[in-house]
Formats: sequence, C-alpha cells, structure tokens
Amino acid sequence: MIRVYPRTSLDVSYFTNDPALELDGLRAGPAGRWLRGDGPMGSDEVARVFASTSRARTVGYDIVMAAPRPTSILLAVDPSSAQAIVAAHQAATREAMAYLEDRALVVRDRRFGGDYEDAASWSRIAAFTHGVNRHGEPHLHDHVLVGAQPQGHTGVLERRALSAHLLAADALYGAHLRQAVARDTPWQPWRSFYGTDHVLGLDEGYRALWGGHFDDRPAKEQWTRSEITQRWSMDLTRFEEVAMVPAPRRDRMTLDEHRFAGSLEGLTRVARSDLVAAWANAAPWGVAASDVDRAVTLQYPELNDTRGSREETISVSRARQLSVVRDRGERSLDGRWEEERHRSLSRPSLERSR
Repeated sequence: MIRVYPRTSLDVSYFTNDPALELDGLRAGPAGRWLRGDGPMGSDEVARVFASTSRARTVGYDIVMAAPRPTSILLAVDPSSAQAIVAAHQAATREAMAYLEDRALVVRDRRFGGDYEDAASWSRIAAFTHGVNRHGEPHLHDHVLVGAQPQGHTGVLERRALSAHLLAADALYGAHLRQAVARDTPWQPWRSFYGTDHVLGLDEGYRALWGGHFDDRPAKEQWTRSEITQRWSMDLTRFEEVAMVPAPRRDRMTLDEHRFAGSLEGLTRVARSDLVAAWANAAPWGVAASDVDRAVTLQYPELNDTRGSREETISVSRARQLSVVRDRGERSLDGRWEEERHRSLSRPSLERSR
C-alpha cells in the first residue's frame, strides 16, 4: 500500500533519529539511504531534500510504501529468508518511485493562453526502511522523502498528478515484490482476483495474529533486533491455524486476461496509468516492473508520451484487445510476443525478396 503525506516542516528527526534496529543485519546498510544523492544522512542533510516556493505551505512529501501484511509476516516466521525479503522490498520501492518520477511528477505552467504540465525530476530522494508498526507487529515499509519543488522549476509539483498515478505505482510495487520474493526465497506471494495478498503455504492464522488493526495509536517505540524477535516468538505462542486460501494456477508467463479486463470494468476511457495498474495486478504471481513497462509500451504505443493528471486515453475495447486474445491466447506478461510480432511485420517476406 502506498500513502502520501504532505510535509509542512523541515524537521526530519522522526526519520533520522530512528535507526530501525529491528532490521539490524537484514538491510544492506543503515535504515536511511539515498535513492538519489550521496553523503551523510544527518538531519541537516536529509532536510535539504525538502524544497518549496515562498507561497507554498507544503515543503515535501512522505511517500510510505508498505509490503502486504503476509509478506511482512515472513520476517517473523522465516528469519532465514528475511534478508532477501527486505532486499526485494527495497528494489520494489525503487521501481515504484521511478514510475512516479517518470509519469506523475509534473509542474503546471500557464503559457500561450493555456495550461501545460511539464515533466520534472527530484534533485534528492531519501528513503528509510522500517520493519515494525507502533504495536511491534511485523510491518515492512519505507518512508520516501521528496521535495515539493522539483529540480530546475520555479513552481511546485502538481499534487493531483501524483495522486492520479498512485494506484499504478502501488500495483507495480506489489507485482515486482511478488516476483522478487518468489525468485529469491522459498516463498511465493500471490494476489487474489479481489485484490487480497497471500503467500502460498502461509496459514491465514498469521494474518489474524498480526492484523494491524487497533483502536489506539501508541507512542512510537524503538526495538532492537533481539527484542523484536523475542516479542514475535511470544506472539507465536498464541498462533492458531485458520485456513489455507486456494491459490490460482501458477503460470507466471502469461497475463490473467480475465483479471486484466475486470480491472477496467466501469471505466469509460482508459489512461496509461490504468493499463499499468491492470497489467501489474493481472500477474497474480508477480512480474518485474520493467516487464510491465515494456508490455504496455509495445501494445499501446499511442499512450507512450502521456503523463501527469491529463493523460490521453483510449477506448475500453482498445485496451482489452479481445480480438488479439481470441486469436493468440493470453498475452505474455513481459510483452515479448509483441516484440516478435513487430519483428515479423518488419521482416521482408519471401515473395518481396525475390
């Protein structure tokens, strides 16, 4: 789940003062890292991520990217896989942020009598990886800090554009995470038709044990690695089996066309961000974010240059490509069949070569 919180203060001590020792030894480095930038990560340096104009109250944003609860729970039930799971989460976070910067980060400018959304980029991006919530439950997530004023612009970013692409970024994050965890650990996360995340072989009793839903919000507490593992061990004494959720077929090479079409239900026109979200969510066992981008780019080239909150759109029938699916079957997740089709169309025929 991706959430965006506006920041109105340059105080970043909430992030820099928490070493997140609950993940000590599981991360490749400390809690804080630069996604763009370098050097120390003290409060003064991280605060320089935030940038704004004199008229804007918001100086930046805290973009929170959290792993699905069953994936976070693996940190507690399988410590031997925890390091790979944290690495997969950080890689998925980078992919989601790359998408947001490429497609959602725009600055609105009025010129020649019209409004335009100009592509932009962030000069510095800081991220902090944590592994628990305020109740000490396994909760793998990143706080990604960005400025409100993109690099080289006199105005601030268009917030509506950022919001318009969150569902696509979240779907990309989840699909990439599922693919990476399945590749690097014995576990296989999957996503149901109704959008619920599961892990093959992980009983739903763990979700009941660490549900993440509380009426109170206690003060933030810091845990050492040994303290949190002891707490999780005590929690596990209360574990009770509930059920294993039946998983879909495990074909990771083709798109689930039924899910893809269902994701577009109710839309009158379809934007590129809708296609990205639908494609990523129609890969129940996961797919690399780069493969989603390639597939959407190849199959919907008329939308390749669209971004921001005013994306160009296509019809629902064009988006679903039902005639292609009927002729060729389910499309490959990475779009490679479309690459081969383009090559065959551009290759001279035998008759023309004579």
